[in-house]
Amino acid sequence: MTFAVSEKAESPIAILVDDDASVCESLGNLLNSVGIDAITFSSGHELLNARLPDRPSCLVLDVRMPGISGLDLQSQLTQKGVATPIVFLTGHGDIAMSVQAMKAGAHDFLTKPVREQTFLDAIFRAIKLDTGRREVATVSNKFVTSFGSLSIREREVLRMVVDGELNKQIAHTLGISQATVKLHRSNGMKKMQVASFAQLYSAWHSLPAELKQ
Repeated sequence: MTFAVSEKAESPIAILVDDDASVCESLGNLLNSVGIDAITFSSGHELLNARLPDRPSCLVLDVRMPGISGLDLQSQLTQKGVATPIVFLTGHGDIAMSVQAMKAGAHDFLTKPVREQTFLDAIFRAIKLDTGRREVATVSNKFVTSFGSLSIREREVLRMVVDGELNKQIAHTLGISQATVKLHRSNGMKKMQVASFAQLYSAWHSLPAELKQ
């Protein structure tokens, strides 16, 4: 089931997975009433075979479903690298189940029946978390692209700059003049789109570890 869905990439969306169609319809209408789009799936298998929207979002999972349980679905999503925050909403939860879900990274664990505002608060928090995660990933991807444009020498110089070495130290280590170090440093920072050491340091440490070796 798909409710009214905005085409705006920044518009938040909740992805509901529950085999009870009436629950999905009720929650979808509630979310739409506060400006959050919603799409629903009746099983974990259906979700795993679908292409998830590239938008700020959260997953709302039932625990007991035909086929894959909500907890098993959480595990499979983690293995696939899906970082979308998960809110469990179930009528069959207990403390042990809640602890298991939270230890595995769930954002919240709610039991039915749940107050509408309690549910919405959990969804807003989860989507806010995902929005922040996506913003960090976007910045990191930008710097990965910029890093790819650096020459080998520029990478060497910037790596040493970030490590706190002075131009004369870098020049001595690499066997080049300080003027050449300054040139590589300046060109490298322009390519990385940073204007200060602080910005360079932040950008450098946002890069994947394997690139900085």
